[in-house]
Amino acid sequence: MTTDDPPAESEKAYTHREAFVTRMAKPPDGGDNPADRDEPPTAGGEPSAADTATPPDVTADGGTGSSVAADQPAAPAGDSVEEGLAGEGPATDEEMPLADHIEEMMRRLGVVFLIAGIALAVTYPFAGDLVNYLWSVHIPEPVANRPRLYGPLEFILTKLKVAGLAGLVIGLPMFVYQTYRFMRPGLYPTERRYYLAAVPTSLVLGTFGVLFAHFAVLPFVFAYFTTYTAEAAAVAFGLQETFNLILVLMGWMAIIFQIPLFIMLAIMMNLVTRQWLEAKRLIFWGSFLGIAFLFSPDPTGMAPIIVALTMVVLFEGTLALLRWTGN
Repeated sequence: MTTDDPPAESEKAYTHREAFVTRMAKPPDGGDNPADRDEPPTAGGEPSAADTATPPDVTADGGTGSSVAADQPAAPAGDSVEEGLAGEGPATDEEMPLADHIEEMMRRLGVVFLIAGIALAVTYPFAGDLVNYLWSVHIPEPVANRPRLYGPLEFILTKLKVAGLAGLVIGLPMFVYQTYRFMRPGLYPTERRYYLAAVPTSLVLGTFGVLFAHFAVLPFVFAYFTTYTAEAAAVAFGLQETFNLILVLMGWMAIIFQIPLFIMLAIMMNLVTRQWLEAKRLIFWGSFLGIAFLFSPDPTGMAPIIVALTMVVLFEGTLALLRWTGN
Protein backbone atom coordinates (compact mmCIF):
# COMPACT_ATOMS: atom_id res chain seq x y z
CA MET A 1 0.00 0.00 0.00
CA THR A 2 1.56 3.29 -1.09
CA THR A 3 1.27 6.58 0.69
CA ASP A 4 -1.04 7.84 -2.06
CA ASP A 5 -3.67 5.14 -1.51
CA PRO A 6 -6.90 6.33 0.17
CA PRO A 7 -7.45 5.16 3.76
CA ALA A 8 -9.61 2.13 4.40
CA GLU A 9 -13.23 2.64 5.46
CA SER A 10 -12.49 1.64 9.06
CA GLU A 11 -9.54 4.09 9.20
CA LYS A 12 -11.43 7.13 7.94
CA ALA A 13 -12.23 9.89 10.39
CA TYR A 14 -15.84 10.97 10.77
CA THR A 15 -17.42 13.80 12.67
CA HIS A 16 -20.48 13.05 14.80
CA ARG A 17 -22.79 14.60 12.22
CA GLU A 18 -21.14 12.79 9.31
CA ALA A 19 -21.84 9.45 10.97
CA PHE A 20 -25.59 10.15 10.65
CA VAL A 21 -26.18 12.66 7.87
CA THR A 22 -23.51 12.99 5.22
CA ARG A 23 -24.22 9.77 3.35
CA MET A 24 -27.81 10.92 2.90
CA ALA A 25 -26.52 14.02 1.12
CA LYS A 26 -24.68 12.16 -1.66
CA PRO A 27 -26.23 12.34 -5.14
CA PRO A 28 -28.35 9.24 -5.91
CA ASP A 29 -26.34 8.34 -8.99
CA GLY A 30 -23.07 8.46 -7.13
CA GLY A 31 -21.86 11.34 -9.30
CA ASP A 32 -19.95 14.29 -8.08
CA ASN A 33 -21.61 17.29 -6.55
CA PRO A 34 -21.69 20.34 -8.83
CA ALA A 35 -20.81 22.52 -5.88
CA ASP A 36 -17.52 20.62 -5.52
CA ARG A 37 -16.29 21.40 -9.02
CA ASP A 38 -13.69 24.14 -9.23
CA GLU A 39 -14.41 26.39 -12.22
CA PRO A 40 -11.60 28.52 -13.59
CA PRO A 41 -12.13 32.25 -13.16
CA THR A 42 -13.41 34.10 -16.17
CA ALA A 43 -11.48 36.77 -17.92
CA GLY A 44 -11.44 40.13 -16.22
CA GLY A 45 -12.18 38.67 -12.82
CA GLU A 46 -15.91 38.43 -13.52
CA PRO A 47 -17.84 35.87 -11.50
CA SER A 48 -18.29 32.45 -13.01
CA ALA A 49 -21.60 30.81 -13.86
CA ALA A 50 -21.49 28.84 -10.62
CA ASP A 51 -21.19 32.08 -8.64
CA THR A 52 -24.08 33.81 -10.39
CA ALA A 53 -26.43 30.82 -10.63
CA THR A 54 -29.69 31.19 -8.73
CA PRO A 55 -29.98 28.57 -5.99
CA PRO A 56 -32.89 26.17 -6.45
CA ASP A 57 -36.03 26.58 -4.39
CA VAL A 58 -35.83 23.99 -1.61
CA THR A 59 -39.56 23.82 -1.05
CA ALA A 60 -40.29 23.26 -4.73
CA ASP A 61 -38.59 19.88 -4.89
CA GLY A 62 -39.87 18.41 -1.66
CA GLY A 63 -37.68 20.23 0.85
CA THR A 64 -39.02 21.37 4.12
CA GLY A 65 -38.15 25.04 4.05
CA SER A 66 -38.40 24.94 7.84
CA SER A 67 -36.88 27.35 10.30
CA VAL A 68 -34.09 24.89 11.09
CA ALA A 69 -32.50 25.33 7.69
CA ALA A 70 -32.73 29.11 8.07
CA ASP A 71 -30.92 29.02 11.41
CA GLN A 72 -28.14 26.79 10.14
CA PRO A 73 -25.05 28.58 8.80
CA ALA A 74 -24.61 28.34 5.06
CA ALA A 75 -21.68 26.36 3.76
CA PRO A 76 -18.80 28.49 2.44
CA ALA A 77 -18.40 28.80 -1.31
CA GLY A 78 -16.72 25.77 -2.77
CA ASP A 79 -17.73 23.47 0.08
CA SER A 80 -19.72 20.37 -0.74
CA VAL A 81 -23.22 19.60 0.44
CA GLU A 82 -21.74 17.01 2.75
CA GLU A 83 -19.58 19.64 4.42
CA GLY A 84 -22.59 21.90 4.83
CA LEU A 85 -24.47 19.14 6.62
CA ALA A 86 -21.53 17.86 8.60
CA GLY A 87 -21.62 20.49 11.31
CA GLU A 88 -20.44 23.95 12.23
CA GLY A 89 -16.78 23.24 11.79
CA PRO A 90 -13.80 21.82 13.65
CA ALA A 91 -14.53 24.04 16.65
CA THR A 92 -17.78 22.20 17.42
CA ASP A 93 -17.42 18.80 15.79
CA GLU A 94 -14.30 16.69 15.86
CA GLU A 95 -13.31 13.91 13.51
CA MET A 96 -12.94 10.48 15.06
CA PRO A 97 -12.38 6.98 13.65
CA LEU A 98 -15.56 5.02 13.08
CA ALA A 99 -14.55 2.53 15.79
CA ASP A 100 -14.43 5.37 18.34
CA HIS A 101 -17.93 6.49 17.35
CA ILE A 102 -19.22 2.93 17.84
CA GLU A 103 -17.47 2.67 21.20
CA GLU A 104 -19.04 5.93 22.37
CA MET A 105 -22.47 4.83 21.18
CA MET A 106 -22.21 1.51 23.04
CA ARG A 107 -21.12 3.34 26.18
CA ARG A 108 -24.14 5.62 26.03
CA LEU A 109 -26.46 2.68 25.45
CA GLY A 110 -24.95 1.15 28.57
CA VAL A 111 -25.95 4.27 30.50
CA VAL A 112 -29.52 3.87 29.23
CA PHE A 113 -29.69 0.25 30.42
CA LEU A 114 -28.12 1.24 33.76
CA ILE A 115 -30.74 3.92 34.42
CA ALA A 116 -33.54 1.56 33.37
CA GLY A 117 -32.10 -1.10 35.70
CA ILE A 118 -32.02 1.36 38.61
CA ALA A 119 -35.66 2.25 37.95
CA LEU A 120 -36.50 -1.47 37.91
CA ALA A 121 -34.69 -2.05 41.22
CA VAL A 122 -36.42 0.91 42.89
CA THR A 123 -39.86 -0.21 41.68
CA TYR A 124 -39.47 -3.92 42.49
CA PRO A 125 -40.28 -3.66 46.26
CA PHE A 126 -43.64 -2.12 45.33
CA ALA A 127 -44.32 -4.43 42.39
CA GLY A 128 -46.50 -6.77 44.44
CA ASP A 129 -48.88 -3.92 45.28
CA LEU A 130 -48.97 -2.94 41.61
CA VAL A 131 -49.81 -6.52 40.64
CA ASN A 132 -52.74 -6.56 43.07
CA TYR A 133 -53.93 -3.15 41.88
CA LEU A 134 -53.83 -4.03 38.18
CA TRP A 135 -55.55 -7.35 38.87
CA SER A 136 -58.35 -5.73 40.85
CA VAL A 137 -58.93 -3.09 38.16
CA HIS A 138 -58.84 -5.17 34.97
CA ILE A 139 -60.09 -8.63 35.98
CA PRO A 140 -63.88 -9.02 36.27
CA GLU A 141 -64.89 -10.19 39.75
CA PRO A 142 -61.31 -10.13 41.04
CA VAL A 143 -62.21 -11.69 44.40
CA ALA A 144 -63.71 -14.78 42.78
CA ASN A 145 -61.13 -14.87 39.97
CA ARG A 146 -57.98 -15.01 42.03
CA PRO A 147 -54.76 -15.36 39.99
CA ARG A 148 -53.65 -18.91 39.35
CA LEU A 149 -49.98 -19.80 39.56
CA TYR A 150 -48.65 -22.64 37.43
CA GLY A 151 -45.03 -22.42 38.51
CA PRO A 152 -43.05 -21.56 41.66
CA LEU A 153 -41.40 -18.52 40.07
CA GLU A 154 -44.43 -17.03 38.32
CA PHE A 155 -45.14 -14.38 40.93
CA ILE A 156 -41.49 -13.29 41.16
CA LEU A 157 -41.17 -13.11 37.38
CA THR A 158 -44.41 -11.14 37.15
CA LYS A 159 -43.13 -8.64 39.70
CA LEU A 160 -39.94 -8.27 37.65
CA LYS A 161 -41.99 -7.60 34.52
CA VAL A 162 -44.09 -4.97 36.29
CA ALA A 163 -40.95 -3.26 37.58
CA GLY A 164 -39.46 -3.56 34.10
CA LEU A 165 -42.33 -1.48 32.74
CA ALA A 166 -41.19 1.37 34.99
CA GLY A 167 -37.66 0.87 33.69
CA LEU A 168 -38.96 1.15 30.12
CA VAL A 169 -40.84 4.40 30.79
CA ILE A 170 -37.76 5.93 32.46
CA GLY A 171 -35.39 4.49 29.86
CA LEU A 172 -37.15 6.07 26.86
CA PRO A 173 -36.28 9.71 27.72
CA MET A 174 -32.82 8.62 28.82
CA PHE A 175 -32.36 7.04 25.38
CA VAL A 176 -33.36 10.32 23.74
CA TYR A 177 -30.96 12.24 26.00
CA GLN A 178 -28.02 9.92 25.36
CA THR A 179 -28.70 10.14 21.63
CA TYR A 180 -28.55 13.92 22.00
CA ARG A 181 -25.26 13.68 23.91
CA PHE A 182 -23.81 11.48 21.18
CA MET A 183 -24.85 13.81 18.35
CA ARG A 184 -24.40 17.11 20.20
CA PRO A 185 -21.02 18.08 18.66
CA GLY A 186 -22.54 17.77 15.18
CA LEU A 187 -25.86 19.50 15.89
CA TYR A 188 -26.73 23.07 15.06
CA PRO A 189 -27.89 25.23 18.01
CA THR A 190 -31.54 25.04 16.95
CA GLU A 191 -31.35 21.25 16.70
CA ARG A 192 -29.84 21.07 20.18
CA ARG A 193 -32.83 22.94 21.58
CA TYR A 194 -35.19 20.53 19.83
CA TYR A 195 -33.38 17.52 21.25
CA LEU A 196 -33.27 18.89 24.80
CA ALA A 197 -36.99 19.68 24.65
CA ALA A 198 -37.59 16.12 23.43
CA VAL A 199 -36.23 14.57 26.65
CA PRO A 200 -39.10 15.57 29.00
CA THR A 201 -41.53 15.24 26.09
CA SER A 202 -40.53 11.59 25.71
CA LEU A 203 -41.25 10.94 29.40
CA VAL A 204 -44.65 12.63 29.16
CA LEU A 205 -45.60 10.73 25.99
CA GLY A 206 -44.51 7.40 27.48
CA THR A 207 -46.58 8.05 30.61
CA PHE A 208 -49.58 9.00 28.47
CA GLY A 209 -49.15 5.76 26.54
CA VAL A 210 -49.25 3.65 29.71
CA LEU A 211 -52.28 5.56 31.01
CA PHE A 212 -54.05 5.21 27.66
CA ALA A 213 -53.55 1.45 27.77
CA HIS A 214 -54.66 1.30 31.41
CA PHE A 215 -57.84 3.36 31.13
CA ALA A 216 -58.94 2.82 27.51
CA VAL A 217 -57.43 -0.25 25.86
CA LEU A 218 -57.23 -2.89 28.60
CA PRO A 219 -60.82 -2.53 29.91
CA PHE A 220 -62.13 -2.96 26.37
CA VAL A 221 -59.82 -5.92 25.66
CA PHE A 222 -60.73 -7.83 28.83
CA ALA A 223 -64.44 -7.16 28.37
CA TYR A 224 -64.15 -8.52 24.84
CA PHE A 225 -62.23 -11.63 25.96
CA THR A 226 -64.71 -12.38 28.75
CA THR A 227 -67.71 -12.03 26.43
CA TYR A 228 -65.96 -13.96 23.67
CA THR A 229 -65.41 -17.07 25.84
CA ALA A 230 -68.36 -16.87 28.27
CA GLU A 231 -70.63 -19.18 26.25
CA ALA A 232 -67.96 -21.78 25.55
CA ALA A 233 -65.99 -22.18 28.78
CA ALA A 234 -65.35 -20.82 32.24
CA VAL A 235 -62.46 -18.39 32.17
CA ALA A 236 -59.53 -19.15 34.49
CA PHE A 237 -57.07 -16.27 34.67
CA GLY A 238 -53.47 -17.39 34.99
CA LEU A 239 -51.16 -14.80 36.51
CA GLN A 240 -48.34 -15.03 33.97
CA GLU A 241 -50.50 -15.09 30.83
CA THR A 242 -52.75 -12.30 32.08
CA PHE A 243 -49.90 -9.98 32.97
CA ASN A 244 -48.08 -10.76 29.76
CA LEU A 245 -51.04 -9.23 27.95
CA ILE A 246 -51.35 -6.28 30.36
CA LEU A 247 -47.66 -5.38 30.37
CA VAL A 248 -47.09 -5.93 26.66
CA LEU A 249 -49.95 -3.59 25.79
CA MET A 250 -48.75 -0.98 28.30
CA GLY A 251 -45.18 -1.21 27.06
CA TRP A 252 -46.30 -1.08 23.45
CA MET A 253 -48.34 2.05 24.09
CA ALA A 254 -45.41 3.72 25.87
CA ILE A 255 -43.26 3.14 22.77
CA ILE A 256 -46.00 3.88 20.24
CA PHE A 257 -46.72 7.27 21.81
CA GLN A 258 -43.16 8.29 20.88
CA ILE A 259 -44.17 8.35 17.19
CA PRO A 260 -45.10 12.08 17.18
CA LEU A 261 -41.79 12.93 18.84
CA PHE A 262 -39.71 10.97 16.34
CA ILE A 263 -41.59 12.47 13.38
CA MET A 264 -41.13 16.01 14.69
CA LEU A 265 -37.40 15.49 15.31
CA ALA A 266 -36.84 13.94 11.89
CA ILE A 267 -38.59 16.81 10.11
CA MET A 268 -37.02 19.57 12.19
CA MET A 269 -33.56 18.12 11.47
CA ASN A 270 -34.35 17.93 7.73
CA LEU A 271 -33.92 14.17 7.62
CA VAL A 272 -37.36 13.73 6.01
CA THR A 273 -40.19 15.99 4.90
CA ARG A 274 -43.87 15.98 5.70
CA GLN A 275 -44.63 15.62 1.99
CA TRP A 276 -42.46 12.50 1.79
CA LEU A 277 -44.16 10.94 4.81
CA GLU A 278 -47.59 11.70 3.34
CA ALA A 279 -46.60 10.14 0.01
CA LYS A 280 -45.44 6.96 1.81
CA ARG A 281 -48.33 6.75 4.28
CA LEU A 282 -49.68 3.45 2.92
CA ILE A 283 -46.28 1.84 3.46
CA PHE A 284 -46.25 3.10 7.04
CA TRP A 285 -49.80 1.86 7.64
CA GLY A 286 -48.89 -1.60 6.40
CA SER A 287 -45.75 -1.60 8.54
CA PHE A 288 -47.75 -0.60 11.61
CA LEU A 289 -50.21 -3.43 11.05
CA GLY A 290 -47.45 -5.99 10.48
CA ILE A 291 -45.52 -4.93 13.57
CA ALA A 292 -48.66 -4.99 15.72
CA PHE A 293 -49.55 -8.55 14.69
CA LEU A 294 -45.95 -9.73 14.94
CA PHE A 295 -45.39 -8.73 18.57
CA SER A 296 -48.88 -9.00 20.06
CA PRO A 297 -49.66 -11.87 22.48
CA ASP A 298 -53.35 -11.83 21.48
CA PRO A 299 -54.23 -14.57 18.95
CA THR A 300 -57.76 -13.24 18.40
CA GLY A 301 -56.48 -10.17 16.56
CA MET A 302 -58.33 -7.63 18.69
CA ALA A 303 -55.28 -6.23 20.53
CA PRO A 304 -53.11 -5.98 17.37
CA ILE A 305 -55.86 -4.08 15.56
CA ILE A 306 -56.16 -1.61 18.46
CA VAL A 307 -52.38 -1.15 18.54
CA ALA A 308 -52.17 -0.63 14.76
CA LEU A 309 -55.06 1.85 14.77
CA THR A 310 -53.38 3.80 17.57
CA MET A 311 -50.16 3.99 15.55
CA VAL A 312 -52.02 5.19 12.45
CA VAL A 313 -53.94 7.84 14.43
CA LEU A 314 -50.73 9.16 16.02
CA PHE A 315 -48.95 9.17 12.66
CA GLU A 316 -51.75 10.95 10.80
CA GLY A 317 -52.46 13.29 13.71
CA THR A 318 -48.85 14.45 13.76
CA LEU A 319 -48.86 15.07 10.00
CA ALA A 320 -52.15 16.96 10.28
CA LEU A 321 -50.69 19.14 13.05
CA LEU A 322 -47.61 19.88 10.94
CA ARG A 323 -49.79 20.71 7.94
CA TRP A 324 -51.93 23.02 10.06
CA THR A 325 -48.86 24.87 11.39
CA GLY A 326 -47.41 25.18 7.88
CA ASN A 327 -44.39 22.91 8.39
